[in-house]
Amino acid sequence: MASGAVIEPVRRSFAVLEALSRRRSSTVGVLTGETGLPRPTVVRLLHTLIGLGYAARISREQGYRLTERVLGLAGSIRFVDHLVDAAIPHMSRFTAEHGWPLYLATLGYGAITIRHSTAPESPMSFEGAGLNLPRPLLISALGRAWLAFCSEEERRSILADIVGLTPRQEAAFRILLAGVRRDGYAFTQSPRASRLQGIAVPIRQGSRAGTRVLGSLSMRFPRSAMTDAEAGQRFGRLLQQLARAIAIDAKTKNAG
Repeated sequence: MASGAVIEPVRRSFAVLEALSRRRSSTVGVLTGETGLPRPTVVRLLHTLIGLGYAARISREQGYRLTERVLGLAGSIRFVDHLVDAAIPHMSRFTAEHGWPLYLATLGYGAITIRHSTAPESPMSFEGAGLNLPRPLLISALGRAWLAFCSEEERRSILADIVGLTPRQEAAFRILLAGVRRDGYAFTQSPRASRLQGIAVPIRQGSRAGTRVLGSLSMRFPRSAMTDAEAGQRFGRLLQQLARAIAIDAKTKNAG
């Protein structure tokens, strides 16, 4: 992803937010010392945070504190926890029945990142769980499954931020994604020869176009065990059914 210049007022605002989060309350003097910002800047940012509802003034002696509104900023992170909790039993049952390891990933920081894996449970795993390991969006099955089924607005934004992707390359990649949507699953296309292959499906809130992608689910297997076509025929529909079951349970957990 392209890394643009840091916007200084935004950086200063987050510096104050982070300093406030370290203790129950903080005075202007403490915040000035921890952030390295001038006192008038800290006061101005505090007034802005209060106006937005993210901070509150307790007293002259105790200073300022964060409000419960900041918890809303972590909503998507909490949803990832719900998604993983919902997925664990389904993924474990699949691996126990079929043997192959599964990987659950979500999008973040310009890459698709592994959140849970049944590799430690699989008798046919040839690699580790790779937790919190980012996978490239354009070539990994996990990334392609996400990009193929996310909204056009999200897809356009992601592709626009990928460095070095020419208009011709983007057009060719969009054709590939159309094929993924047609088949219902994606495969990894590594630039280097690899003995392992991955097939992935999206985890979505619903099945109609434009629904939100919650995550991607992949199965890893040696290329010597089966071809892509065989993997799609044998496991494509099973993985889609598994993804739907996870999405239903994740919605229930999130609502609870």
